[in-house]
Amino acid sequence: MATTLEQLGTDIRAALKADAGPAGKQAICAIVSKVLRDEAFIAKHLTAEQCKPRKVLYEDPELGFCICGHVYEKPAHGAPHDHGPSWAIYGLAVGDTEMTDWRIVKKGDGEAPTLVTAEKSYVMRPGDAHFYDVGVVHSPKRDGLTKLVRIEGSNLDHIKRSNIKAAETETQAA
Repeated sequence: MATTLEQLGTDIRAALKADAGPAGKQAICAIVSKVLRDEAFIAKHLTAEQCKPRKVLYEDPELGFCICGHVYEKPAHGAPHDHGPSWAIYGLAVGDTEMTDWRIVKKGDGEAPTLVTAEKSYVMRPGDAHFYDVGVVHSPKRDGLTKLVRIEGSNLDHIKRSNIKAAETETQAA
């Protein structure tokens, strides 16, 4: 039987209530990994018609987390970013995504951006889920059709993102 959005929301809520810290987020990664193998869930909720490229599929009325669907039909190379005061979990359903984790080398102030340098890259494949805590800087690189489920600690539509730039880019521009 296919997982419903409501059941996924209930499972995530239970994991967060049991442990709102990193261990709870890792438990959510396991829940998301299971959903990523549910072909009926993917076929119903991750379609280009509704998630191109992002749609909030479910927003929890109690804890405020969101379940988002993303569909990228063409290459998409994201810049380094964090999710402001929120955490996020990326779960890959279709395609591969090369993720890069970035290290902050100079904290931004006012109009000056936070400068980061690439630290580690890895490939996420279908079924993989990865937790990015508050302040963790990362960037995705997708070269073909990619479908993913992303859990946001709070709806990022309402959150101001940090001003982050790759240190090499700033050095070259100076």
